[in-house]
Amino acid sequence: METAFLETPIGTVKITGDENGIQTISIIDEKVDELKKTPECLQDCVNQLTEYFGGKRASFNLTINPKGTAFQIKVWKSLLQIPYGKTTSYLEQSSLLGDKKAIRAVASANGKNPILIVIPCHRVLGSDGSLTGFSAGLWRKKWLLAHENPVKQESLF
Repeated sequence: METAFLETPIGTVKITGDENGIQTISIIDEKVDELKKTPECLQDCVNQLTEYFGGKRASFNLTINPKGTAFQIKVWKSLLQIPYGKTTSYLEQSSLLGDKKAIRAVASANGKNPILIVIPCHRVLGSDGSLTGFSAGLWRKKWLLAHENPVKQESLF
């Protein structure tokens, strides 16, 4: 398993994976003093995340290899269908997965998403539109949503 780090506006992103794909993307609070050379198998991920944070990328083209239960993987795959700049609710997501009553299980699986940003669990809100749950902190979820859907200043004249 290889590891790479990327400094971003929301903290240090830690990426792990190998030639079989990206296994984790997490955000850590501490800065990494020694940024080692990025392993070749993670370079494309680092480049795409750099473009994303620079406002030059709206979708990812990466091989991902998250580890989880069959249900979690099904939930994470459904997250990949949420378009850039759009949001959904946990209720809508559980309905799309075929069981409105599975809302708590869906929310729990979202909370265990090991590949933040690329698998966009930050695009899921409460049914009332509230920011709920994000393993990296609600302020980061708010930042990511604003980054993907910036408020456009209208002309006053």
